Amino acid sequence: MAENISKAEMNAELETDKAIAAEAAAQAAGGHNVDDEKKHPVVLETHGVTIQFGGLTAVDHASIKVRKGRITALIGPNGAGKTTLFNAVSGVYIPTSGEVLLNGEHLEGKRGFQINEAGISRTYQVINLFRSMTVLENVMVGMHTRLKSNFFSDLFNTKKRREEDAEAREKAHEWLKFVGLDEFANAPAGSLSYGKQRLLEIVRGLASDPQVILLDEPAAGMNSTEKLELDALLKQILNMGYTILIVEHDMKLIMNISDYIYVLYHGALLAEGTPEEIQANPDVIAAYLGGEDDVI
Repeated sequence: MAENISKAEMNAELETDKAIAAEAAAQAAGGHNVDDEKKHPVVLETHGVTIQFGGLTAVDHASIKVRKGRITALIGPNGAGKTTLFNAVSGVYIPTSGEVLLNGEHLEGKRGFQINEAGISRTYQVINLFRSMTVLENVMVGMHTRLKSNFFSDLFNTKKRREEDAEAREKAHEWLKFVGLDEFANAPAGSLSYGKQRLLEIVRGLASDPQVILLDEPAAGMNSTEKLELDALLKQILNMGYTILIVEHDMKLIMNISDYIYVLYHGALLAEGTPEEIQANPDVIAAYLGGEDDVI
C-alpha cells in the first residue's frame, strides 16, 4: 500500500529524481555529463588569455577547454583572434595576461620547441614545410623532439644513433602510408600538390606523438573531394587516441567533425556549445553570418 511507504524510501526516491535532473541539466548546459568528463578529461585549457599589440586587443579574456580524445573547434569571422589564440598556445606569442595549461602545467612564456616537447604540435594557416627537403625528411623533422641522439652520438655516428635513425625512417614511412603519401617519400615536399602538402603538414605534426595537435585551417585551398578525405582522416586520427583543436572556416566540415565549438568575435568568446547548439544560437548567426536568415 502507498500509505506504507517509509520515509527512507521516499527520501531515496527523491534523491534519485534529483540526480537524474542534475545530470539532464548538466548535459543541457554544457553538453558534458560526469561520465563523459571522466572519460574525456580536460587536457589543454586557457584561462582569461588576453593578447594586446600596443593599443589593439587581439584576444580578450578567452577561456577554452580541450578534452582528451575530442575534436574541439574554434570558429569566428576573419580577424576574430583565432590564429592569435593558437599562437599563444603554441608559444609564438606570450599572453599579455591569462594562463595556458597542458595537464595543469603552465605553458605561457615557454618557447615553441619546449611546448612541442611538452606535447603540443601544430600546423599553420600558410603551409610551412621544408620545401627542398624530401617528404620523408619532413616527417622525420617532426620526430626530432622524441629522438634521444645527441651531439656526440651524431658526431661519431654511433650504433645506437644508426639504429634510432633506422627506426625513425621506418616510422616515418608508416605515417606516410597512413595518409597515402609513401609513394612520394623521396620527392621534394615542394613538388606535392597543395592538398598533399596539407596532409604532409598534418602528418609531420602527428610524428611528434603529441597529446594535442592544433590544426590551423587544414581545409584551406582543398577541393570538395580533398575535404571529404580530410574529414575521414581527422576521424581516423581521433580514433587513434589523439586530441584535436582546430580552426577552420568550412562550416560543413566543422559541424560534421566537432564535438564542441567555441566562437570568437572581436577577440572575445561569443558562444560555446555542441554543433547543434552553435547552429541554433542567434548571436552566432547574427555575428558570424551577418543575419538571422542565414543558416550555419
